[in-house]
Formats: sequence, structure tokens, C-alpha cells
Amino acid sequence: MKLRLALAAATCLALPLAAHAQPVTGPYVSIEGGTSILNPTNYSEDSYGLTGKLQYLNDFAGIGAIGYGFGNGFRVQIDGNYFRNTGHRFDFNEFGFTAGLQQVGREDRYGGFVNGLYDFSVGLPIFPYVGAGVGYQYEDQKYSLGAGGFDDEYSYGGNKGSFAYDLIAGVGVPLDAVPGLSLTAEYRFTSDVESVKYGFDTYGGEPLGTLGHGTIKVGPQTSHTFLLGLRYALFTAPVMAPAPAPAPAPEAAAPAPAPARTYLVFFDWDKSVLTPRALTIISQAASDSKTGGTTTIDVSGYTDTSGTPTYNQGLSERRATAVAGQLVADGVPASEIETHAYGETHLLVPTGPGVREPQNRRVEIVLQ
Repeated sequence: MKLRLALAAATCLALPLAAHAQPVTGPYVSIEGGTSILNPTNYSEDSYGLTGKLQYLNDFAGIGAIGYGFGNGFRVQIDGNYFRNTGHRFDFNEFGFTAGLQQVGREDRYGGFVNGLYDFSVGLPIFPYVGAGVGYQYEDQKYSLGAGGFDDEYSYGGNKGSFAYDLIAGVGVPLDAVPGLSLTAEYRFTSDVESVKYGFDTYGGEPLGTLGHGTIKVGPQTSHTFLLGLRYALFTAPVMAPAPAPAPAPEAAAPAPAPARTYLVFFDWDKSVLTPRALTIISQAASDSKTGGTTTIDVSGYTDTSGTPTYNQGLSERRATAVAGQLVADGVPASEIETHAYGETHLLVPTGPGVREPQNRRVEIVLQ
């Protein structure tokens, strides 16, 4: 419970730093750290007929990944993980009664997964995401068990591996200070596909498996992992307004016109709703139009290429209308405003069809 509260608090603290929503586009890297909760695991032992559960203490988890985002919400990534768990109890059933031994030692798990993920756009400066994948988990463990103070009465361990799968749910929060950088909070459920066998000996002192006392069959193991981390999208350029076109040279007898000023208002994917940042930019444009001798305000709407041309034309009109309406609400006479809609043409960032490019989802306000 404390860990879940910590994840929620970290996400809330990061919200004031979030930029406008950006899907992951192109290559990225990530690193995460947190805690691994290894569930009690069933086992069976063949020499004494023992059955029961192995119990563990929570310990450390770390994951590094490289991936690629397709700009439409879908991502694919390759993970490398390390989970560590400490032994706690060795519960067993024998001759009709149940007992437990202290389990001393630890288990180190290494693995690699190929995961597919999808980011959701929810109209907020955060991106929930889900995913799943398959991979391989390699386990290295060695435990000694004690009964009534006699340590090492039993021992087992070894190095084994199993195919595995994982399920992922998380949230990414883009950080305004560094374009392309996001804070992530993530949950993973990981499960082995197969059980594994280890040597099982009594009265320690000999290498595991040499006393002929049989084997212990463990698993499949399942775990819950809670992580905080950072994800960085490579080659991400900051959002910048295009340079204004140079004004023509004035005639000698005519006064020099004021240079055109451009303001960019960005929108979330498939939205024409004005964000708090958009309202601030529109208010600044309205204020500047009153003090800068402006005679005409051009309001032009655009979209990215992720929809059909017909749909995008209508969406760009709705965006331009929303901005023009807010300018009027901020005191600009409607007679000074000219609106235009260009759909998916005149891209600020050239892309192919079907690409959710955030810098192309915009309205340009030009004061002339």
C-alpha cells in the first residue's frame, strides 16, 4: 500500500511539469527501478514426499529497455530485467501434518522480454499505457533450511531457466524541461511458463545433488513488480514557431508596417478543445493585437495526417473556429478576424500519411 501511494504521489508531483501530450515517435530508451514481490510458490520434493509452498520477502527490481514508437500509440520494446528476492519460509506437508522451516538465502532472476505496448490519449498531459510480451527468465538460487535451530538440515538450489510472459500497465508523464523525456510509473505481472527442478539434499556440507537425496520441483513462479523510471525519446526536437516571413521593403513615402507576429496553439490528437496552455497563448495574442496597431488577425487551422483528408478538413475548421471564438471572448472585434482551414496540408513537420505528429495539430494566429 505504501508503494502504491508513493507511485501516485510521484505522478501528481510531475503533473505541473508536463508538456502538451506527445505520442512516442521513433526510437527511445528507458530505465526503471522498484520492488519485486515474488508470490508464494508451490513445490514438490520426490525423496521425502514433501509438498507445500516457498515464501519470500520483497526485494529489488530493475529493468532497462530500448524501443520504437510508431506515432499512433503503438510501441514495441526489448527489455532486460533483474529481480532479486530473499527467502523467508519453507512450508511443507508430511505424514499428515503441516510445518515450516526458516529459508535462508536468496534468488536472482535475469530475463529478457519482447513487449508490445499501446499509449492512450485521454485529453490530459499524461499517457496511460498497457502492454504484454513473452521472453525467458533465468533463475539462480541457493537456500539452506533450518529446523529447531539446526541450520542447513536441508538445502537446495541451482541454475535453471523457463520461458515466461508479462503483463504491463503504467502511465507516462512528459516533462516540459527536457523534450522527449517522460516520467513513468509502472506495474508488471511476470509468470514463468514451466516448473524447474533443483537438487535437494539433507545435512549440508556436500555439493547440492551429490548425496542422492533427490530433487525438488519448483514453480511456475509469478511476481508483481512496481517501478518508477524515466523514458527518453531520441531525436525529439523542441516545438518552435516558424520564423516570420520578412516584410517587404517599404516605399520611401509610406510608413513602415509593423512586422507580422505569429502565435502557435497546439491541440491534443483528434481534439478541438482548448487546453490551459492554449488559452494563455490566445490571451497573449489578443492583448498584443490591441497594443500593436494590428488591422487583421489571420486564424488558420491544421491537422496531422492520421485521419482522412475529409475528416481532417472539418477538424481544422473546428480548431480555427474555437480559437477565433476565444479571441472574441478576450476582446478582439470579430470584424478583425479572418479564419482559414487547411486540413492536413501545409505540415509544420513533414510526415507520411497516418502519422500522429503533435506539431502539425495546430492553429496559427498571425497579427498583421
